[in-house]
Amino acid sequence: MKVLLDENIPHDLRLFLTHHETSTVAFMSWGGLKNGNLLDAAETAGFDVLITGDKTLEYEQNLAHRNIALVALSAVNWPVIEPHIAKIVNAVDS
Repeated sequence: MKVLLDENIPHDLRLFLTHHETSTVAFMSWGGLKNGNLLDAAETAGFDVLITGDKTLEYEQNLAHRNIALVALSAVNWPVIEPHIAKIVNAVDS
């Protein structure tokens, strides 16, 4: 599965998703792409999941026709995210 980390997500999360093909928005040179444009680029590149800290993305975009799943985190700071790694990985895996 191809997983994309949005630019607001700590790159340390990649270490826990090694069983997936994981990349970052920065690595893909998509920094600055917003909402619909980022989703379009990710889908075109074959990503299956976008992990983001943008909690409003699902409300700002019509996701019904999208082929990409969204995992929206309620925090983007590593000390807050780290204790919940298992839940995040489980969400991506499912």
